Amino acid sequence: MMGRVPEHVTIIMDGNGRWAKKQGLKRVFGHKAGVESVRQATEFAAEKGIKYLSLFAFSDENWSRPQDEVSALMELMVDAILKETPTLVKNNVKFRVIGDMSRLPQRVLDKIASAEDTTKLNSGLCLIVFLSYSGKWDIMQAFDRYVNEEASAAEAKGAKFKFIPDQSKLESYLSTAGIPDPDLLIRTSGEQRISNYLLWQTAYTEFYFPEVLWPDFRKTHFQDALDVYTARERRYGKTGEQVNNL
Repeated sequence: MMGRVPEHVTIIMDGNGRWAKKQGLKRVFGHKAGVESVRQATEFAAEKGIKYLSLFAFSDENWSRPQDEVSALMELMVDAILKETPTLVKNNVKFRVIGDMSRLPQRVLDKIASAEDTTKLNSGLCLIVFLSYSGKWDIMQAFDRYVNEEASAAEAKGAKFKFIPDQSKLESYLSTAGIPDPDLLIRTSGEQRISNYLLWQTAYTEFYFPEVLWPDFRKTHFQDALDVYTARERRYGKTGEQVNNL
């Protein structure tokens, strides 16, 4: 198993605020500095043949931050999407955004839609940005859609609705349907928690928590994460012997 490349790597980009504070700057400057880390991580993932790179950019809980920081973040996202779309096209990268779109400003939604449409036929790395997202929201919206659609189907047939839980069917209603679960989750800044992120999808994900703050994250740090991942044995609840015999 040595040298294997994860199909899907996801990153919680943590430490922007602390990085800015260390520089004596406002928090927004940390977010701006983190854009270069996104660029380097995307380039590295494409170089390594990783098929999916997903980034936790803005959580549902982040809406409670000071309004000036939230507004600055939204403007930064719009500018970054506009600036990076030609590069994504050039490098055959497909761009997607996942989250509660109902809370996003229209100008952000417009830029997201444009970037997704422009890159939809690209066949290389799939870059996914989780925006206004939380794992609990994802599970709840999936359950709500699951029950409502099953009830509607039963009503259309004139049958009595009886809810019978089905794990694979529920997964088909998650916002990540069609995307493989992450093999490796990286959270920068040394914090060792996943903060309501991909709660369902990371059941068997390998976790890696480097001390580096996100604005300082570079390809060498990404390679360190892959080295740690490669050295681990993924068992999925099985014994090592069972895994080796697969």
